[in-house]
Amino acid sequence: MALPLALSGQDVIGQARTGTGKTYAFGIAMLQSIGKPRKNRKKPRGLVVVPTRELAIQVSEDLVTAAGKLGSRVLTVYGGRAYEPQIEALKAGVDVIVGTPGRLLDLVKQKHLDLSQIGSLVLDEADRMLDLGFLPDIERIFKLIPDERQTMLFSATMPGEIVALSRKYLNRPTHVRAEHDSGEGETTPQVRQLVWRVHRMDKIEIVARLLQADGRGLTMVFCETKRACDMVAEQLDTRGFAVAAVHGDLGQGQREQALRAFRNGKIDVLVATDVAARGIDIDDVTHVVNYDAPTDDKTYVHRVGRTGRAGKTGISVTFVEWEELTRWKMINNMLGLDFAEPEESYSTSPHVFTELSIPEGTKGVLPHASRSRAGLAAEQLEDLGEIGKSRLRSRRKDDRDGRKDEREERPPRAPRQRRRTRGGRSAEETTEVAETVETVQIVEGESMDRRRRPRRSEETPAIISHDEIAAVAAEPVAGDVLAEVEEAVRPARRTRVRGGAAEAIGSALTQARPVVEQAQEPEPEPERAPERAPERAQEVRVEHERIIPPNPFTVIFQSPDLATDEDDIAPSAASERQAQRRGNRSPRGGGSGGAGGGNRRRAG
Repeated sequence: MALPLALSGQDVIGQARTGTGKTYAFGIAMLQSIGKPRKNRKKPRGLVVVPTRELAIQVSEDLVTAAGKLGSRVLTVYGGRAYEPQIEALKAGVDVIVGTPGRLLDLVKQKHLDLSQIGSLVLDEADRMLDLGFLPDIERIFKLIPDERQTMLFSATMPGEIVALSRKYLNRPTHVRAEHDSGEGETTPQVRQLVWRVHRMDKIEIVARLLQADGRGLTMVFCETKRACDMVAEQLDTRGFAVAAVHGDLGQGQREQALRAFRNGKIDVLVATDVAARGIDIDDVTHVVNYDAPTDDKTYVHRVGRTGRAGKTGISVTFVEWEELTRWKMINNMLGLDFAEPEESYSTSPHVFTELSIPEGTKGVLPHASRSRAGLAAEQLEDLGEIGKSRLRSRRKDDRDGRKDEREERPPRAPRQRRRTRGGRSAEETTEVAETVETVQIVEGESMDRRRRPRRSEETPAIISHDEIAAVAAEPVAGDVLAEVEEAVRPARRTRVRGGAAEAIGSALTQARPVVEQAQEPEPEPERAPERAPERAQEVRVEHERIIPPNPFTVIFQSPDLATDEDDIAPSAASERQAQRRGNRSPRGGGSGGAGGGNRRRAG
C-alpha cells in the first residue's frame, strides 16, 4: 500500500509489523526517484537514517540488491569504523547514504558530506531512535536538507512523539497502517509463545536443554544487560554449544563477525541485548528466548519478531522470575495475551520437554557427537580500523590453549651477560679488587668463613668515598700487599662496588693497619697527627648518660639541662602578678590622709 504513494512523491508514515518488508517499500521508491548514477553527480540524493549499526548494514545490503539493474552507488556510514574509507567513497561520489545520526553529523561537521541536494529522506525504526535519544540529532539533520523533499517515516509502533515529529517536519503525510484490528502491538501470528515462571539459577539449564530440541534451527537469546550476555555466552560455550555474543561493549569488528558467523551457520546461538532486536533479518531463526523479561511491550514485540518472518513459523520462550511478575502482567495486559499467571517451570518439569519437543533424558551438556558447528573462530575477524578503545571479551577455550602452547614452545632465554661498567671499571676489574682484598684477609690470619661467604650481587651498592680512601692512604704502609690494594683503589673517586666487595675492601683496609705496624715499626711523627685530621682533634664528643627504664613499656624523657650557675631563675607568672599588686598598693597612712583630704575638699 505504501509503495504507490511513495512512487508518487508523497510523504508517507508507514506502520507495520516487523518482517513485513518495510525496507523495500521505501527503498524501491527512493531508487526510482534518483534514477541512474551520473559521473558529474557526486553529492548524495537519498538519505536513510537508522538507529543501530547492524540495521544500517542490513538496509544497505537490501538497497544494493534492489539497485542491481540501476547500478546506484550506496554507501554505509556508521561509528566504529575508520573515517578514511568513508571519506574516499564520498569524494568518489554516491547516490544513497545509509547511516546512523552520529556519524552522519560528524562527516557534515568535517565538511566531507554535503546534504544540500537530498531529495528523499527516510527514517527507519523512528520510535527506536527516539528511545535512544536521537531526537536532537534528527532535528539537526532536518535543518541540513532542503525543504523541498520527500520524507518517509517507517516504524513498527507509533508513539505520540512520532506523531508530533511527523506534524512538524512532514508535509501532509499519508498514514499507512498494515495491522489487524487487535492493536498496533500485535505479535506475529506465526510465532507460538510460551511464558514460564522460572528460578534464576535454573534458567541456564533450561536453555541448554531447549537448544537440544528436535527441529531447532538458529536461536537468539536476549538478555537485559551486557554482563548477562557475556555470562550466558560463556556458560553455553562451556557446555559445548557454538555461541557468540553481540552487545554495545564489543568492537564493531567483533559484532559483525558474530552476525556473519550466525548468518553463515558457523554458530547457531546468538546471545544479544536489544541492540539486535530491531530490524535484524536473519533466515531460519526458529527459536527466540527472552532470558530476561522485557522491559515493555514494544521490546517484547520486537524480540519475538526475530522469528516467524516471511510466513515461517517460530517459537518464543519468555522466562519470568518471581520479582518480575508485576512488570510482566502489565505487558500481558497491554498486548492482550493469555499469560497473566505464568506456569511455574523447572529444567526437570515434564511440560518443558513436551512443549519444546525435547527428547527424554536430555541433559544440560551437548554431546560431543552433536558438536558439528565450526564456531566463531572459523569466521574471519575483519580489520575495520576501529577508533576508540574497545573492551575485548574473553576468548574461546581453544584460543587460550593455542596461546598457551605457543608460550610453551618458546626456547629458553640465554643468560644475560653484564657489560656495564662501574666507576670506569669493568666487571672483571671489580672481581680482581675483591680477590686482592681476600689476599689481605689471608695474610692477617682471619677466619676463612668470611672469605667463603658468597658475594651478594643483587644488593644495593655501597659507596666508598674519596675521604675514606685518602685517610687510609695517608697511613705509613709497607709491603707489597697494601701497595696492591692502594694501586687498585687509587683511580676511584666515588666508586660504587657491590655489597660483598664493599664490605671486603672496608674491612681489609681497617684490619691491614695493625698487621703493617707489627711487620715494621713506624717512626713516631707527632707533628703529622694534627695535619692528618685537624677536625677530629678539635671535636670533643660528649657521651650522655644512658637511661635504662625498669619496664620496657615505660616511656622516659629527660630534657637536656641548658641552664648555668650564672643564669637568674625566671619568675613565674603568679609571682609577677603578686609583685605588680604590691607596687600599685600605697601605705596605710597615705590612704587615711587621702580620705581626710577628700573630706576637707567637700567641706570647702
